[in-house]
Amino acid sequence: MVLPGSNIVIGPYAGHAQIKEVEFVKSSGRAKDCPRDGRPEFAILGRSNVGKSSLINALVRKKEVALTSKKPGKTQLINHFLVNKSWYIVDLPGYGFAKAPGSVRMDWSAFTKGYFLNRDNLVAVLLLVDASVPPQKIDLDCANWLGRNNIPMTFVFTKCDKMKGGKRPDENIRNFQELMRENYRHHPPWIMTSSVTGLGRDELLLHMSQLRNYWDQ
Repeated sequence: MVLPGSNIVIGPYAGHAQIKEVEFVKSSGRAKDCPRDGRPEFAILGRSNVGKSSLINALVRKKEVALTSKKPGKTQLINHFLVNKSWYIVDLPGYGFAKAPGSVRMDWSAFTKGYFLNRDNLVAVLLLVDASVPPQKIDLDCANWLGRNNIPMTFVFTKCDKMKGGKRPDENIRNFQELMRENYRHHPPWIMTSSVTGLGRDELLLHMSQLRNYWDQ
C-alpha cells in the first residue's frame, strides 16, 4: 500500500505508530554530548522558517514540546525529545534565514556535520521542505550533502495547505522532485504534510514506525 500524498510503500515492518508520551531530555552543543543510550532517533532538519516546531508539535499533539528549543541560548543546540521511552525526535538548528544574504546564513554543516556522521543510531533525517514556495537552492544543497554522505532521509513537504505566488504546493513539489532526479536515480521517500490541517501526520508516524522497526532488526 502506498501512503496517500507520498511515494512511501507500507510493508510488514510498519507497526505501532501512536505517540503516548514525550519528554525533553537534553540540549547538546556538540554531537559527542548527545545521549548515548543507543535508542533509535529521527533528526528533523530544515530552513529556519520551514515550520519545524509546528511539525514536531503536530506529531506529538502537544503545543509546547518543541518550544524548549526556542528559549534563549538553545536555538543553536541539538535538542533530544524521548518518545514513548523508546526512541528520539531530535530537533536540529534551522539553516539559513529566509531573507538574509548568503554571507550571513548559518553554516549549518559546520555545526551539525559531526552529528550526522557519527550517530550510529540515526534512523533517518526528516528533511523539511516548504511546499508553499518554489524549490530553494539551500534545500537542494542540503539534500545533496546528505545523499553524498549516504545518510538516509525522507523529504517532508510542509505547508501543503498554503499557496504563495499563484503556485500550488503540488506544483512546487513536482519541480523540487525534478531537480532531485538530477542527482538521485531513485527518489528518496517523500510525504506531504500540513501542521494546520493535520495532513500527513498519521502517515508520517506510520512511515517512522516502519523505519524504526526495520532499523531494530
